Amino acid sequence: MATIDLIALDLDGTLLNSDEHVSLRNRRAISRALEQGVRVVLVTGRGVETPVRISRELGLNLPVICCHGALTKDFGSNKTLVHIPVPLVYAKPMIEFAEDAKLQVAVYVEEFFYRLAGGEVFMADMKGPAWREVSSLREVLTEAPTFIRFLGPGAVAAMDREFGSFPLNFRYETWGKFIECAVLSREAGKKQALVRLCADFQITRERVLAIGDSRNDVPMLQWAGVGIAMGNSLDEVKKSVQITTATNDEDGVALAIERFALGRVA
Repeated sequence: MATIDLIALDLDGTLLNSDEHVSLRNRRAISRALEQGVRVVLVTGRGVETPVRISRELGLNLPVICCHGALTKDFGSNKTLVHIPVPLVYAKPMIEFAEDAKLQVAVYVEEFFYRLAGGEVFMADMKGPAWREVSSLREVLTEAPTFIRFLGPGAVAAMDREFGSFPLNFRYETWGKFIECAVLSREAGKKQALVRLCADFQITRERVLAIGDSRNDVPMLQWAGVGIAMGNSLDEVKKSVQITTATNDEDGVALAIERFALGRVA
């Protein structure tokens, strides 16, 4: 196995435990990897706020890849490096339909999530500082959005029915009984963003360790020299790669880093 030069980590269900914290063992494994000269990057479906905060806390040395790969940001200089939004020609009719049909939908524009006032709160972070409630989503759609999230089975089914033929990237995720679909440009994705970042640093895929738990992680995991699924992943995600680590509540990230990047079996 080639020496690992870069570690790519998903956040939710991977680096973060069920309490949305980074465990002490995970922190120590990442710190040791950094000390040995390994680069570490967060690759997440979240907006900018959380991955930037965690990257700073961990002392990471690369930009963050967020919004399912549609946005790469150098948080040190506060500079957007790559932004691949959903073209307005497709975003506008989707948002207008969702608003008129009162579907549960969120739009990411200028590094904020916007949702209709009074809509259902599916996750705790929807009350966080990165979220805004508005009376109309049409008001914020002044530029092409980074991505659109249809939240809940009703919204996802309606989106599939009305817009499933659009030439876009549809990312479906399931957590328990909750389902959502993130709508991106076809050119956006975690794998594509990671490939660009590795090219910038002249790191070959064989020297990349990627860890994730979700369907949207699979292309990234399959591209990396060492792609590892979390123990809490869906079966289809585990079957997509050759290696599975422990769950996100059992320090699965640390175990994988210790074994494949630090050169010892924990």
